[in-house]
Order: sequence, then structure tokens, then C-alpha cells
Amino acid sequence: MLLVGLTGSIGMGKSTVAARFRANGILVCDADALVHDLYGGKAVAPIEAAFPKTTADGKVDRQKLAAVLLNAPERFKELERIVHPLVQRAEAECLEVARKRGDALAILEIPLLFETGGEKKVDVTVVVSATPDLQRQRVLARPGMTEEKFSQIVSRQMRDDEKRRRADFVVDTSVSVEQTYAQIDRLIATLRLRENDGTAYERFWSI
Repeated sequence: MLLVGLTGSIGMGKSTVAARFRANGILVCDADALVHDLYGGKAVAPIEAAFPKTTADGKVDRQKLAAVLLNAPERFKELERIVHPLVQRAEAECLEVARKRGDALAILEIPLLFETGGEKKVDVTVVVSATPDLQRQRVLARPGMTEEKFSQIVSRQMRDDEKRRRADFVVDTSVSVEQTYAQIDRLIATLRLRENDGTAYERFWSI
């Protein structure tokens, strides 16, 4: 199974690209979605212990947790030490679904792929990119987003030009949706030719 790491900074269009992969029958394990599930399950107790009063009704209150981190950004590392092992286990379980189905290609969608060294655990990396102006426009249009929050998020992410430099493939979403889809479809055809080259799943993710 060829394992593809899909990444890109906030507002670059990863969800659009991931949806196109899914439309082509390719399993996408979305790290953000897995975190969302964990914030209503296994991550609640350890996060409450480390960050008191940031959970309620059996779930992590993202706004309360974000407020704590906004005032103490150095505590992101503490949160990551709690969440990352849980996410990696959930990702392995997701990829196991693809293996059991006999899939020859699977996607790990990880926003901080390069920042966390995750590129070492996939066979191929794909970076989703757009112009800085379009990125800012997309992000600031989100409910509850502010310039301060945007700046903090971007400060924790590798520069887009550096991600593009490191990527095996780049999908540019600054163009129309149709043009974006055409790029992804060409990419899928290329990846299909490399399906037998995958070694990362067996080395790092096999349960």
C-alpha cells in the first residue's frame, strides 16, 4: 500500500483536495477529524488534568482550551505530548481499514506533517498551496477567526514556500475548482503507477 501524506497550511484547501481523493474511492485518514473524536473521548481526562476547566459535559471545550493557549502559547508542547500518541494510534486504526480492504493507496491528511517529522512515516508527500492573499481571505472568513488567532496559527506552521520545496507534489488551489480537480486527478493517476513502491505502512503503521 502506498501511503501519501497530505498537508498544507491553514486555508490552503486541504479539505477540497481530500474530498476529491475520497470521491475517487481513496481512503483519507483526517488527523483533524480524529482529534475531534478524541476531544469527545480518550483525550478528555488527560487534557482536563493538564488544563483544568477546559472540558465540559464529557468533551474538550475548544474555545476554552484555545483561550488558555492564546495566553500561554508555550503550553502547546504540553498539549501535543498528550494528544499526539492518541492521534497516531487512531491513524493506525484508520489505515488498518484500508489494509483490510486491500487498498493499494491511502492518504494521511496531517496539517503539521513536516513540523512533526511525519514525512518520514509516509511514502509520498503532497502539499496543498495557494497565494498568501487568498489564504488570508479564506481563513478570516471563518466564524470566530481574528487576525490574532490567524497570526498565532501561522506562527506554528512551516512557511508555505518551505513546504512546497520539501513536497514530492504540489496542488495549487489558487485556481478554479475545476482546475484544482484536474490537478488532483492527474496526481492520482501518477500515484497509481507507484502503488507497489509503498513501504511506509509496513514499517511504521501496521497493527
